[in-house]
Amino acid sequence: MDNKYLNLLSQKFPTIDSVISEIVNLSAIRSLPKGTEYFFSDIHGEYEAFLHMLKSASGMIKIKIDKTLGKTVSSAEREALAHLIYYPYKEIKKLGRQGELTDEWRKLTIYRLILVCEAVSAKYTRSRVRKRTPKDLVYILDELLNVTDDVVKEYYYDEIISTILDTGFADRFICSVCELIQSLAIDNLHIIGDIYDRGPRADIIMDELMKIHNVDIQWGNHDISWMGAASGNLALIANVIRISMRYNNFDVLEDGYGLNLRALAVFAAETYKNDDCTLFSPQTLDDNIYDPVDTDLAAKMHKAITIIQLKLESQLIKRHPEWNMNDRDIFSRVDFDNGMVELGGRKYELLDKIFPTVCRNDPTVLTNEEKELMTVLANSFMHSERLNSHMRFIYSKGSMYKTINGNLLFHGCIPLDDNGQLQSVNIAGGKYSGKDMLDKLDEIANKAYFMQAGKEKDYAADYLWYLWCGSCSPLYGKDKMAFFERYFLDDKELQKENYNAYYHFSEQSEVCGHILEMFGLDPERGHIINGHVPVKIKNGESPVKAKGRLFVIDGGISKAYQKATGIAGYTLIYDSHSLNLAEHKPFIADESEHTPEIHLVEKLERRANISDTDNGIELLDQINDLRELLTAYRSGEIKECGR
Repeated sequence: MDNKYLNLLSQKFPTIDSVISEIVNLSAIRSLPKGTEYFFSDIHGEYEAFLHMLKSASGMIKIKIDKTLGKTVSSAEREALAHLIYYPYKEIKKLGRQGELTDEWRKLTIYRLILVCEAVSAKYTRSRVRKRTPKDLVYILDELLNVTDDVVKEYYYDEIISTILDTGFADRFICSVCELIQSLAIDNLHIIGDIYDRGPRADIIMDELMKIHNVDIQWGNHDISWMGAASGNLALIANVIRISMRYNNFDVLEDGYGLNLRALAVFAAETYKNDDCTLFSPQTLDDNIYDPVDTDLAAKMHKAITIIQLKLESQLIKRHPEWNMNDRDIFSRVDFDNGMVELGGRKYELLDKIFPTVCRNDPTVLTNEEKELMTVLANSFMHSERLNSHMRFIYSKGSMYKTINGNLLFHGCIPLDDNGQLQSVNIAGGKYSGKDMLDKLDEIANKAYFMQAGKEKDYAADYLWYLWCGSCSPLYGKDKMAFFERYFLDDKELQKENYNAYYHFSEQSEVCGHILEMFGLDPERGHIINGHVPVKIKNGESPVKAKGRLFVIDGGISKAYQKATGIAGYTLIYDSHSLNLAEHKPFIADESEHTPEIHLVEKLERRANISDTDNGIELLDQINDLRELLTAYRSGEIKECGR
């Protein structure tokens, strides 16, 4: 090994004893069971349901409670304890109002919480548990969690718990233990794309993700749309506003990110004052709490930004002929005087024929008022501190794909042609496919946001729009986005969007094996984990495909999909014994029972330890480096500097 590196390593471990101690420590960590990984997908702004899944570890905390206390505590009491762990502050307040917050209840609850905490923390080192414990509680909890003598244990517990009660510290202590249990239950969190859009508050979800100790994100096309908007692409700025208008999500824009929509409201109210904009009435799945907007005005704002987006997208398509998307530039071909458009040799009548801002000679040009409006909106996006804080996080923790512990994670697809061969796409003048495509797109996405202003940044930001809706986009994965057809044409066949051939071929285990090999993973033992396509369980569809090589875990957390799927989302849970799918029920606030059905999908041949994980391999590399440093110390090649 390079002596320069060994000398640097010696600064951290300056003596033989410190090296030996660290080798022993790392070896011990490798022998522990692997932590539990949780995989979520397509959260779509449904913050209440998602936060409940996090707090409950998708039902696994309740399972731990049942295993730990099932023989001695009633079902109703175990359910109440679970709800306390998920919402400690809220439950403490409620019990206080009801007069049930007695010292006897506190004492029994602390005792039970410690037992559950012991069970949840069993696979961690004491050091790791301490790091997740509030600093002022580290000593107390360390003592309570690590008493091994059963004879001493009961007396010791009684003494410490009595002292906690006497000092008036019990309620805060209970809340802290509940939060520690939540934190320890999830070791790794993987988000397989689409945090944004449809649901009311993606910003609250992002705030929560930023608190989590070990999280990664595989970008979805809805995330890319927001990333592109934050990068300054006008079409994507219009897109994220339009989708928020469509689902009546003013709170996320105005209260969440402080984006100024007044200019849009004034423009829309004036421009469409004689238009009821009926087709643009928002879908109200959730009420706005902080920024309620009159439905009629919301419809006018929705129409105004939709027309602007169609113009901007037409400009993008013309600017990039290499994308071969002329067939999607429908807006340029509309006969606005007669309210008709020709598609595939057939003429269709538009559902809406009122276009006061469209120039008949050049339909794609923005009016001066629209240009001014987009300047105001773009400035609002550029200067939103909270939005840009979230975008920097999604970039730092995110990527087009991730390989971890033998699994390949990506949101949408690996584009394939009708013969099952890799489909290539033009990126910056080069042709890319498969893994190379995703690596190049990762680079492009980062350039769009972080690069200084110039042609290369502009191209990259434009490309994020292609990733949002392009036919060869691995994040979108359909032959077209029928944006115009859904809004203006009453023809279900025209509105149909056909999935990429990947979604057919990936149901074959051999195809999944080839894709896993492309990313350097074991084709026999690895798994592909996707989101993006809602699994309609009520129609008999299964999230487990290709003989267990592929998991599609979009089960419809979004309320907009729950009628189609029949459930309210999936969580894939990978612990040291098995892979399990949690099948969630629709979340209803203040209901105590939300425990999902847990289905075993794969039992491991033996219990997996940290040594079997990617982290275990990294630890082994560190151990080998330390062994070389130890040899250098003992040979005198490097002198101990701690003596």
